[in-house]
Amino acid sequence: MIEFDHIAVLCTRLEDGVAYVEEALGVPLAAGGKHEAFGTHNALLALGGEEYLEVIAVDPEGADPGRPRWFDLDRFQGQPRIARWVCRVDDLAAKVAERPGVGVPMALQRGEFRWEMAVPETGILPMNNMHPALIEWQGPHPAPRLPDEGVRLAELLVGHEEARGLKELGLDDPRLRFIRGPTRMAARFDTPDGPKWLR
Repeated sequence: MIEFDHIAVLCTRLEDGVAYVEEALGVPLAAGGKHEAFGTHNALLALGGEEYLEVIAVDPEGADPGRPRWFDLDRFQGQPRIARWVCRVDDLAAKVAERPGVGVPMALQRGEFRWEMAVPETGILPMNNMHPALIEWQGPHPAPRLPDEGVRLAELLVGHEEARGLKELGLDDPRLRFIRGPTRMAARFDTPDGPKWLR
């Protein structure tokens, strides 16, 4: 099993990323927490069911993890933008064996939430970070615990010259579109005020 789990909006300062998403989508984000293993922190938005949007940045108060951070955050520059996506699987070890380069499974937790995630040693995911990060939840999923602001993912566009490789993941989700071309990512959302985009 492999399914869409969440989208990550990257930023250099969390407050800037939160402001960007709140202005673009017209809804408030909920506080997330800190990830001590990578020295990052986040804010969250429910997308219905077990799906959500995450705004994530390096935590200025966090400790140096002593290794490259996940999502290639150490190299991130520029304005906040949608830049990564994550899929959940029911057997992370097996899926990692099928997809060389996605990383080594790491056991992680934030409060009551526990999961394993494949994290490349370099922090850089295949296909110039357009390949989804892979996660296996081990306990409650965070999305149903978040306030529901009425936002739903309508379409996720992932562009890369080797987009065929993403089609081979086996994701059966009509909202996901893999486009052969320049490396890019964009998402359209249904919101209480109509369709809106993050790019």
